[in-house]
Amino acid sequence: MQSDEAQLVPPASNPHKWNILFTVAFGTFMATLDSSIVNIALPTIRRELQAGDDVEWIVLSYLLVTTSTLLIMGRLSDMYGRKSIYITGFSVFVLGSLFCGLSWDIWSLVVSRVVQGIGASMIFAIGPAIISDAFLPHERGRALGMMGTVVAAGTSTGPVAGGFLLQQFGWPSIFFVNLPIGLIAVWRAWRVLPAFTRTRPQPFDIPGAALFLVGVTCLLIGIDFGASAAYNWSDAWVVGLLMLGILLLVFFVLWEKKTPHPMLRLRLFTIKPFSAAITAAGLGFMANGANVYVIPFFLQLLLGYSPQDAGLIMLAGPITLSIAAPLGGYLSDKISTRLIASTGLLITATGYFMFSFLQPHWTWQDVIWRSALLALGFGLFQSPNSSSALNATPITERGVGSSLLAFMRNLGLVTGIALGAAVWYSVRNAFALGHTVDPLSQEAQIAGMRMVYRVTSGLVVTAAVVSALRGSSRPKTKAEKPAEILEAP
Repeated sequence: MQSDEAQLVPPASNPHKWNILFTVAFGTFMATLDSSIVNIALPTIRRELQAGDDVEWIVLSYLLVTTSTLLIMGRLSDMYGRKSIYITGFSVFVLGSLFCGLSWDIWSLVVSRVVQGIGASMIFAIGPAIISDAFLPHERGRALGMMGTVVAAGTSTGPVAGGFLLQQFGWPSIFFVNLPIGLIAVWRAWRVLPAFTRTRPQPFDIPGAALFLVGVTCLLIGIDFGASAAYNWSDAWVVGLLMLGILLLVFFVLWEKKTPHPMLRLRLFTIKPFSAAITAAGLGFMANGANVYVIPFFLQLLLGYSPQDAGLIMLAGPITLSIAAPLGGYLSDKISTRLIASTGLLITATGYFMFSFLQPHWTWQDVIWRSALLALGFGLFQSPNSSSALNATPITERGVGSSLLAFMRNLGLVTGIALGAAVWYSVRNAFALGHTVDPLSQEAQIAGMRMVYRVTSGLVVTAAVVSALRGSSRPKTKAEKPAEILEAP
């Protein structure tokens, strides 16, 4: 009996799979590069556009839109085809980049970043699904591992490229550089990506999409404001936003249970490898977010490194990740996704635990080997974990599955930043009160930071346990059911 849902029917093994992987990697690199390249330009933009503290909305607007629309874009790709949504995402991203470069004040730039965020959401949500459609289950780990290398390369290249463009051509150039790259990517996607047969389309779940979009947006704004210096967790606005976000997401779940054509089929969470994978990803990225927040302060405030030197030291993580990610994917295809992913998390937890002994007399070598250790583990974890989740996801819902992985990554990072700030400040202040010292003293700061890394270590150990309990993840060698291709690339 044929399903009522829209079916995207990819081939069991696409002869152009490596070409498809390169095309998706090209776009992912561009979107990742943009995220890291913008951060280094914020002080310049703040000064030249006279933005003041409103400059944070350049980053926040992009993050909010990208995160809150990921699930929607994944569902649209399941209904209308990966190729059309992916190409649309590229086109929107390029258009948003053009608008960003032409912005005349802070709020025109923020609106343009919203447009960019919509395009980036399509790219991030659908990319892993396209790769999973093109590769067999026992090949996906290696393919997704290569994507991890691309993400790490974009993250590490951004600050270097951004610094050069800022110095030579000014801040608009960091957005204009996306135009030629994006146009090439659109052309390649049009030529290379296959169009899949679609049968029995169903109505789009507009109420569910609206509840999810507004609920996640309120939740993320509440978390961001609660962790900021201008607000606190007891502020009426923060409490109201958090409660409203949670309430709307509860309504979203209730609606999805009863509607005949849900945006998110909750049965996905009954599939143990999938639910374990996204839970482990959320916990892992939460720890990552806390580290990303704390480590720059440790390097600059306590060790006395300049921002440039601190940035160079922090490259140890992305560089190690770029090497470990394809290795983790390759090993998971040959051995077991569960074993490799869980082992990777334990290595990462060890790295965070080693950071919990941080001292104000550490050298850059002390930081680098610990950063490399936790990045090695996370690189081994990411690719097998994503492969396990997507292997367990039905083909007709793989876009949603892919978008949920991306959503948990973004949600984990935002939550982790807030958690890191909350733990650091609360322990720092308690230490200062108990030892009658200034909260900004070296001793108080160290105490707070150490506790952050103890918490992150605990989060990752929990993720490792969840990962180990996901069930058997030995790679399948049997091809998925062959399917019709509407047109070959």
